[in-house]
Amino acid sequence: MWLWALLPICLAVFGTVGIWTVFAVAVTNGSVNLTEGVPYISQCGSYIPQSCFFSQICNICSFLALCIVLISFQHVREFGNHGKANTASIVLGSISSVGISIVGNFQQSVLESIHLLGAFLSFFLGLAYFWVQLFLTYRAPLSQDRCWVGPARATCCTLCTILLIVMTVLTETGFPSGAAVCEWALVMLFFGLFGLFAAEFRHITCHLTVRTQAIGNDCSPASIEINGHVPNAHS
Repeated sequence: MWLWALLPICLAVFGTVGIWTVFAVAVTNGSVNLTEGVPYISQCGSYIPQSCFFSQICNICSFLALCIVLISFQHVREFGNHGKANTASIVLGSISSVGISIVGNFQQSVLESIHLLGAFLSFFLGLAYFWVQLFLTYRAPLSQDRCWVGPARATCCTLCTILLIVMTVLTETGFPSGAAVCEWALVMLFFGLFGLFAAEFRHITCHLTVRTQAIGNDCSPASIEINGHVPNAHS
């Protein structure tokens, strides 16, 4: 069912457009000054009115990311992979998704410690989640999509790891502008990694079975399959 592929695409497009809109508003109203260096994403979303947009964008992205994590977990299970790696993926993915919401709702200028906790969950656990997904990609049965999804996911994960290390070092050594550049690039790659799920989700089909019981002594089960066919009723 190719419509499932729209979910990761929507997250990637909505998230990308959303944070760059926050950046544009912050620059336009003077909340950040580009002559002083490149601002962090969180710095752009720390002040009204863009802080309201930033919170809502993070909340929606958090919800969409959690949906993708859950669907991906079940998708892997359908291939018979019930191992610890898949279990680790849903734990890491769920926690990192919550971290996105924490980042958006606890702005850096208000509660910096909680904001940094959300950033840690989003970046570090989120990256760990994608590395686990890369492992699961090569555990799945061979498919035509894996020929390009695997290398693309590996490349993005490697770049994200490098950027995260460099960003941390630059932050600790007092180069915030360089660290901010790494953060923007890192987030863009994260959206790209989410977007890659579209290649796998387009093969997912959804079936719904509903049983109804008539009033009285007689039972009349009806099975409904949502796949474009006319429902069949059995007496």
